[in-house]
Amino acid sequence: MNVLTGRFSDLSDPRETGKVIYPLTDVLVIAVCGAIAGAESYEDIVLYGKSKTSWLSEFLELDNGIPSHDTFRRVFGLIDSESFEACFADWVRSQADDPDGEIVAIDGKTVRRSFDHEKGKSPLHVVSAWASEQSLALAQEVVDEKSNEITAIPEVLDTLNLEGVLVTIDAMGCQIDIAEEILEEKADYLLALKANHKTAYRAVQDHFDERCFGSGAFERGARSRLRSDGFDESHGRSVRRRVFACEKAAELEALSEWPGLQSVVGIETIRTVKGEAETTAEIRYFLSSREANDEALKDAARRHWSIENSLHWVLDVTFGEDQSRVRDETAASNWAVLRKMALNLLKSDSEADTSIKGRRKQAGWDNDYMGRLLHGNLIR
Repeated sequence: MNVLTGRFSDLSDPRETGKVIYPLTDVLVIAVCGAIAGAESYEDIVLYGKSKTSWLSEFLELDNGIPSHDTFRRVFGLIDSESFEACFADWVRSQADDPDGEIVAIDGKTVRRSFDHEKGKSPLHVVSAWASEQSLALAQEVVDEKSNEITAIPEVLDTLNLEGVLVTIDAMGCQIDIAEEILEEKADYLLALKANHKTAYRAVQDHFDERCFGSGAFERGARSRLRSDGFDESHGRSVRRRVFACEKAAELEALSEWPGLQSVVGIETIRTVKGEAETTAEIRYFLSSREANDEALKDAARRHWSIENSLHWVLDVTFGEDQSRVRDETAASNWAVLRKMALNLLKSDSEADTSIKGRRKQAGWDNDYMGRLLHGNLIR
């Protein structure tokens, strides 16, 4: 347990020294354990703590018992959220596997019920970094609104060890400055190009229409690279994907200002849902500093969306993040870190044959299992 608390030893206790009766480490450890076991509110954390007082007292002081929900609320509203985020990022960075070859997805998510109409406060928006291969939340940065993601992305990048990594970001992060920063970190980028870059998007679209997706393009031998994922017929739908990575498109005049640009990727997705007559087709484009023959480009765009399926969806459905009514911005930010800590620890059980929801229940019921999670692969 000293390993867990030691990672946060640099976190300042914001309370008046003479009035502190519950050590900060006790408060944090109880909160982490509670979040793992299913706690979604301060009252839940206290309920967990009181149910597990005997076990917790084996490694925590607890001279004054379990703190009240008001104490937890006050502490989480006072802890400097940026320092808490930095501690979290440092904790993960020091324990995660070698990042070389990793695909790191960066994307934003709104905590929808964290708004406060009376104070004119919009919902909290969190930009997170996700290691797709290791399935780990790496870091987060809070912004006031979704439109501020562009300023938050560089802050997230600064907290990460990116050497050898392929960084994937959606259209909001498709910015020359962001591409330059990624390259400076000795990493590569794959950035979604959409119509908000009107001239560049039109030039790429015309090029791919003629060289890759247009009729007769294959017979003319105009395709630079062809990767096909074939058909995916799972989940009641049939999906066919074709992936093209083109060096020639990177030489377009409209893309001349992009640093280190080596290829442009086009992905055609044709989808038919069982029971529906309509078939939909979509083509997406991406700019990359990787060469067109790099195998990582084949799946990188799909793996980017693992941040939606394995992080954002799990936080909402399993951890109830979207339903959280923690309105204080500092506390809401700290809760977002707490949930990611819990999720990472739950995912560290590589031998589990149950869902994250099932593991949360098991951790709440079985002290030995909770102990193994806390001393598992991520904390060593």
